[in-house]
Amino acid sequence: MMAAVRRFLALRNKFTSSTNGLSLYFTSRQSWRERAVMVGTELCITVGGFAVVYYQHYASLRALISPLPTVAAKEKASASAEDEEVSMSAHEHRFRLFSSLEYDGQLYMTPLDFIESVTMSEPKKKRFWRSLKKQDLDKILSDAPPVWKGSSRLFRNLRERGVISYTEYLFLLCILTKPHAGFKIAFKMFDADGNEMVDKREFMVLEEIFRKKNEKKKERGGDPDSYSQLSVELYGHQGSVSSNVLKKEQPQFEPRSFWDVLRHGARIVLFSDLMEHEPENVTDTTLLVHFFGRKGKSELNFDDFYRFMDNLQTEVLEIEFLSYSKGMTTISEEDFARILLRYTTVENITGYLENVRQSIPDEKGITFEEFRTFFQFLNNLEDFTIAMQLYNYANRPIGQDEFARAVYVATGLKLTRHLVNTVFKIFDVDHDDQLSYKEFIGIMKDRLHRGSWGYKGEERFTSFKACMKKELTAK
Repeated sequence: MMAAVRRFLALRNKFTSSTNGLSLYFTSRQSWRERAVMVGTELCITVGGFAVVYYQHYASLRALISPLPTVAAKEKASASAEDEEVSMSAHEHRFRLFSSLEYDGQLYMTPLDFIESVTMSEPKKKRFWRSLKKQDLDKILSDAPPVWKGSSRLFRNLRERGVISYTEYLFLLCILTKPHAGFKIAFKMFDADGNEMVDKREFMVLEEIFRKKNEKKKERGGDPDSYSQLSVELYGHQGSVSSNVLKKEQPQFEPRSFWDVLRHGARIVLFSDLMEHEPENVTDTTLLVHFFGRKGKSELNFDDFYRFMDNLQTEVLEIEFLSYSKGMTTISEEDFARILLRYTTVENITGYLENVRQSIPDEKGITFEEFRTFFQFLNNLEDFTIAMQLYNYANRPIGQDEFARAVYVATGLKLTRHLVNTVFKIFDVDHDDQLSYKEFIGIMKDRLHRGSWGYKGEERFTSFKACMKKELTAK
């Protein structure tokens, strides 16, 4: 603004100096009316100049406070966090940061975008939202394989030939941190009618749950237009789909136990609360086509659901492992330490790496099976924490044998002696050959939630139900 004022004053001074020779003539000859007109004209010029300056300032200010790109643009740059005035969760911000596709105003990730979002701290390059037409989307969806053809290379094979919505992104993040024992709970959450099968309408209730949670953000204040735009980007234009589930013909309910009665009642309360709008057409995604077919008529059984979740966990771990193995069958103990610490709040990572170098001078390496087993153990960290706390209550840090035994009792997983020794060498910072709660579990809780950068100081996603509850209550 000040630069514009200076330009205006410079022009005015130039105009004044060019007319100094005539000023005496006008002063001596003009009547008081002419002088009044002269003064009025100059005043108008001054006011007009300031109006231009104010408009420029206002326009620049509007540009700063408009964080969301125009929907009609063919290629749109993703807004950075510094430009955002809309209050977003860490997940919302990260989804917008890594997403690269837009259809009908809604943003989507490709499978490659998703892989990068959970294995990298930031995108490899600046993201642009590529606008898709109906024929583009149809072509992408035609590449989605049926669920029985799924593998631990699904996302790598599809790469950019797939679309993932924001609610599916949250669902996939929950999968990555779930123990295998929790897969059944996850499946039952979608199985509204209890027939051991999940159809498309039941699965889509997940989207309605997250949408309703998002509507609560409007109560926090802020620009309603900005929130509406953000809602379209993350959830799209379509209305409620939950009433579609309720309209499905329900089988006769025959309770077999008290828990059956409780579960059935909870379903009625949940889905009744969600039925507010008429169902509308939902934009298909790669995940919906993968699970339920191109026409949406197929149903998902637990075996296929379990295999999908297990394959996703394996695929992400394979990508991380291969990024360090350089074609070998093992990664070094030091690289294993880097992977464990890369998404934590540990400040002095160098100190931990130095522990490994000094304690394990002869490199043996960590195999992928050891690597995968350890991360399966991390997904059971809640159960293991209970076992660890029993020792801590007696002020008793544990040794390697006790650690391995606690892991097996809590999770059913057997860690090799070399893997346990490596973990101790990484986290035993006081070199007492013992492992305390603070030295290990506190750090690993950060590493476990790879998709939740930005959340600090709270325990996250301890179960699939807790994962859902977290998203429903988060600001």
